[in-house]
Amino acid sequence: MLAAFGSWLLARQANGQWLLRIEDLDPPREVAGAAAVQLQALTRFGLQHDGEVVNQSQRGQLYREALDRLIAAGLAFECHCSRTELAAAGGIHRRCVAASRRPDPAIRLRVADDCEIGFDDLVHGWVNQRVDCDVGDFVLLRADGLWAYQLAVVVDDAAQAITDVVRGADLLDSTPRQILLQRALGLPTPKYAHLPLLLDTEGRKLSKSDAASPVDAGDPLPTLHALWRCLGQAPLVDASLRTPSEFLDVAVHTFQPDQIPRQALPASAAVHNTAETSRD
Repeated sequence: MLAAFGSWLLARQANGQWLLRIEDLDPPREVAGAAAVQLQALTRFGLQHDGEVVNQSQRGQLYREALDRLIAAGLAFECHCSRTELAAAGGIHRRCVAASRRPDPAIRLRVADDCEIGFDDLVHGWVNQRVDCDVGDFVLLRADGLWAYQLAVVVDDAAQAITDVVRGADLLDSTPRQILLQRALGLPTPKYAHLPLLLDTEGRKLSKSDAASPVDAGDPLPTLHALWRCLGQAPLVDASLRTPSEFLDVAVHTFQPDQIPRQALPASAAVHNTAETSRD
C-alpha cells in the first residue's frame, strides 16, 4: 500500500495519470482472489486509477515478439544450465556450464563485459551497477516457460507509454537490467523513483513477513496517516480531515517528494532480483 500511495501522490501532484498493472506472471506463487482484494482496498482508500487495469498474464504475445527481436539480433541465447551447475560456477552466468543440453532451456540476455549502467533515481540519487559482474546474463524466459519479470515490465512500460516508474526500494537493483533491455530493444527509459519499504523488526519486507497483516480497508484514515509519515512527510493534524478524500486532497498539495527517506535494500529482496530463475 505504501508504494501505491506514494506513486499516486507523485502522479496526481504532476497532473499525470496513475496506471495500474497486475504482474501475474508466476501462477504457482499467486493467491487466488488476492488481486481483486487489493484493487478493492485501493478504492476504499480513495486511490482511484486511470484507464483499464493491465494483466501481464494476457500479454504473452508482446513479450514473445520482443524476445524474438533480441534472439534475431544475437542479444539473447538459449541457456541449458541448471541452478546446481550455476551455483557450482559462482552463481552469476557469464558462460554456459551445462554438462548436457536440456529440452526446456531458459533464454538469457547476453550482457557484455564491462557493462556499467547508471541512472538518477528521484529518492536515491545516482545509482550505478556493473551488470556483468553483479548480475551476469539474466533470464528473459524461464526454463518452466514463464516470462521473466525483467522482460515483461520493460515491454509493458513502453507499450503503456510510461514516463515515471514509482515502486519499492526492493526493485532498485533491477532497474539497471531494465535500462539495458530498453536500450537493446530501442525503447525509451522512463524516470524512476524507489520508495521506502515497510519492514518488520528483523529488517524483512513486511509483505513477505509472518508479522504482516491486511490493511484495514474499513477504516483507511489511520493507515493513510501512517503511510504519510513513512514517506517522510510532516503529520497532517487538521481536524477537518475526516474522510480519505479530504485527506488526499490536502496530501496532494502538501506532499514534498524531496523529504522521502532513502532506504537500503532489505535482506529479503524481491524474487525478481535473484540472479537465477531457471529450474533444475
